[in-house]
Amino acid sequence: MAIDTPARLAILGAGPMGLEVALYARFLGYDVDLFEQGQVAENVRRWGHVPMFSPFGMNRSPLGLAALRAQDSDYRPPHDTALLTGHEWIAGYLEPLSQTDLLADHLRLRTKVLAIGRPDRLQGDDAGTEERRESDFRILVRDVDGHEFVGTAQAVIDTTGVFGNPNWLGAGGLPAIGESVHRQSIAYGLPDPLGRDRARYAGRRTLVVGDGLSAATTVVALANLAQSATGTRIVWLTRRPAIDGDDGPVRRRPHDPLVARDALAAEANQWAARSDESLEHRAGSWVDAVQWSEESQSFAVRFSGAAEQEWEEFDRIVAQVGYRPDEQLNAELQLLRSPLHGVLLAGAGAEPNSSSEGLSAHATAPEVSLSSLEPDYYILGAKSFGRHGDFLMADGWRQIRELFAILGDRPNLDLYAHAPQL
Repeated sequence: MAIDTPARLAILGAGPMGLEVALYARFLGYDVDLFEQGQVAENVRRWGHVPMFSPFGMNRSPLGLAALRAQDSDYRPPHDTALLTGHEWIAGYLEPLSQTDLLADHLRLRTKVLAIGRPDRLQGDDAGTEERRESDFRILVRDVDGHEFVGTAQAVIDTTGVFGNPNWLGAGGLPAIGESVHRQSIAYGLPDPLGRDRARYAGRRTLVVGDGLSAATTVVALANLAQSATGTRIVWLTRRPAIDGDDGPVRRRPHDPLVARDALAAEANQWAARSDESLEHRAGSWVDAVQWSEESQSFAVRFSGAAEQEWEEFDRIVAQVGYRPDEQLNAELQLLRSPLHGVLLAGAGAEPNSSSEGLSAHATAPEVSLSSLEPDYYILGAKSFGRHGDFLMADGWRQIRELFAILGDRPNLDLYAHAPQL
């Protein structure tokens, strides 16, 4: 069933995807509330010192450029081939986009969405039926002053991502013993050892856990820090056992089109292969237990697997074991879930194995349906990929096109194909 303009859409998260969804909706004439619990692009700011793998041309849309040029005829975007840091992306594109006339009055910053539901239906009522669409969504939010209030919307689009909800260190995806107690002392994001966090890591012994690109970023930075900061030591722990013929702990993609991504993986693997006095790689292992001492300001860690041993001391732990969707927001909604992805989402009642409806997954992701039993509720962006971390903005543009083709019941609708000349 089409949702005609000027219906009200609630968009959760003012990151790259949320801004783009709101922009597309505003061009079509929808009314929009764009909720963000922090600043614009809050999650990007957390890793803003890190260069992106994809060039700027893959991280801006023709619609975004049209809006910016309409707002300011002197606006000059970064070059499409530029590999920006997250901070440069914010300053050169995302922040200015959020301040355009189309979006500025619709931003609800420092406003946290607490829960979403239907005012007259519980999670189990009218399962999989159109009757659930009869009432608008009820959205409970809290502003920066702690005041709570309720908003409504005819459709909800969740673009909150996964960056703020990290996985656990322990075996089987569970917390290591003591991890939940000491979680505030463990770094789960991307530190900046060569910049603002240098004093925290220089001359320290750091445990880095993970075998993805985030771990590779941190290991390379720490290894370079160790070249100039005496006493800097790194132990790199990866769960996957070492296999003869492997490139190393970070899996590389054959003929990777993102050259910077492949170069990072190759460099991290080279450091792991060296395993000198400043960096030791331990494969096939995981954290069994962790303790934090306020007195010594250090961790005691016990390992299992190939590196099984008694307690060992570290000054810092950087846990880069991936992220998962936060499902608290939508606990009262009817959603399909996958053992690989967590919450799947979202569509307009598409069949679970439909290839012509709903929102398509990235070509490199496991083939899953992203349909939902909850009418007019959608998850886009990294959160729609669940624990599969291969999301690119190109996937986001495709999801947005498909979303608004569904909302407007216009299969051929594509604003990107003919961006407005403003």
